[in-house]
Amino acid sequence: MNNITSKTIVFITGAFVSHHGWDKWQEYFQGLGYHTIAPPWLHKEGTAAEVRNRRPNDKPLARLTLDALVNHYAGIVKALPEKPILIGHSLGGLISQILLNRGLAQAAAVVHPVPPQGIIPYEFSFLKSAWRALGLFTPVDKTYLMSFTTWQYAFVNGMSYEDQMKAYEENIIPESKRVTRGGLTSAARVDFNKPHGPLLIISGTADNIIPASLNRRNYKAYRHADSITDYKEFPGRNHYVLSLPSWQEEAGYIATWINSHRS
Repeated sequence: MNNITSKTIVFITGAFVSHHGWDKWQEYFQGLGYHTIAPPWLHKEGTAAEVRNRRPNDKPLARLTLDALVNHYAGIVKALPEKPILIGHSLGGLISQILLNRGLAQAAAVVHPVPPQGIIPYEFSFLKSAWRALGLFTPVDKTYLMSFTTWQYAFVNGMSYEDQMKAYEENIIPESKRVTRGGLTSAARVDFNKPHGPLLIISGTADNIIPASLNRRNYKAYRHADSITDYKEFPGRNHYVLSLPSWQEEAGYIATWINSHRS
């Protein structure tokens, strides 16, 4: 259960941003001999600008649910010739935990992940960053596009204005309110007592939308004594961690962690 043999990595992106945020990560792990894929979410094919241009009439995306999204990725990993290693960010980290819990992956490394159901995100910075995305008392058949002001606080805090704006233009995409609400329901459930393959949870001390304290509670919730669950906290990392100048430190840490659990 705790030995990793796979040379296939599936990258799973989070909410609000394009899957192209994994491009450098794919190149890095391919250079280490891995086969990698970073499939987009359902109804999010194309560049960030192309997905944005479908608003406000993007009904298929607005109707997407977390259950459908998890099943989408489950179908992808089941079709692979071997059980993969999952690397997920934010809500992609939640999806990775769910798939690992279902036994569909050999291992998972999750970067600043949304926690599974039952771990209450009561931190003020999370609530300030995410409450609009939940869209309470607003129509669910319209997607949510994070404003630049919210982006500055939730994703790119601490960066220069120019870098914040560049990151926004290159990455931001609309989101389904049904998906974000799904993170608070049984669609986000995992069995913390169940045996699972190696799991690494990475957090950052400067993340506002998924604070390190939330990731620490996520880590401590796993209770199967014979399963590997590891935790690493990096100082000064915000939620834009995948594309910060320091991104290769996290990538390298994950690569070393995977190798440490090879049979």
